[in-house]
Amino acid sequence: MSKVLIIEDDLGLVRMIRDWLAIEKYDVETVSDGPEALEKLKFYSFDLVVLDWQLPGMAGVDVLREFRAHGGTTPVLILTGKSSISEKEEGFDSGADDYLTKPFHMKELSARMRALLRRPSNFVGNVIKVGALELDPGNFKATKDGAELKLQPKEFALLEFFMKHPNQVFSSDSLLNRVWASESDATSEALTTTIKRLRKKIDKEGEPSFLKTVHGVGYKMEAV
Repeated sequence: MSKVLIIEDDLGLVRMIRDWLAIEKYDVETVSDGPEALEKLKFYSFDLVVLDWQLPGMAGVDVLREFRAHGGTTPVLILTGKSSISEKEEGFDSGADDYLTKPFHMKELSARMRALLRRPSNFVGNVIKVGALELDPGNFKATKDGAELKLQPKEFALLEFFMKHPNQVFSSDSLLNRVWASESDATSEALTTTIKRLRKKIDKEGEPSFLKTVHGVGYKMEAV
């Protein structure tokens, strides 16, 4: 049973969401203002947070920024009446994982929650993290220990794929099909060369590689 924190000051909406999610078999807790929400997030763990933008004491987007700044990785779905592109962009840039505009149907809320709960735990907002590596696909930016990595487009695409599927083994053919698609340079030699270049850029000499070769099978990414 997934544990969900609802942060919303509209008590009528809270009751509707709580009753609906109880039917959906979620374990639900609720708070109604920003400072209380931060305290709850500081001391307790949740599988998902549903966060209203407009809250007493502290705006929901500021709660989210604080939560992410202190290492919070729980998926966050923002509820709001704001619908402009710039406001949605602010929400995502603050670390939101999804965005639901009021009014909404409870079935849509459930569907978005299920999608977020299926996401790998290494996603934080739009950024993917594996060990010391962080990757922001939207801004074509990858860093290790905070230092930016200079990656070629295919290196970036391969790293993104591995980081989205940590600890999973993929054959060479599978990687070629899913990263190179139908491009003319989709050869096993191209894959091997790209992995060698990528290892030089993300690994540290004398330490285990992020990209493990599983002999006779393929490759996988491990946090090191």
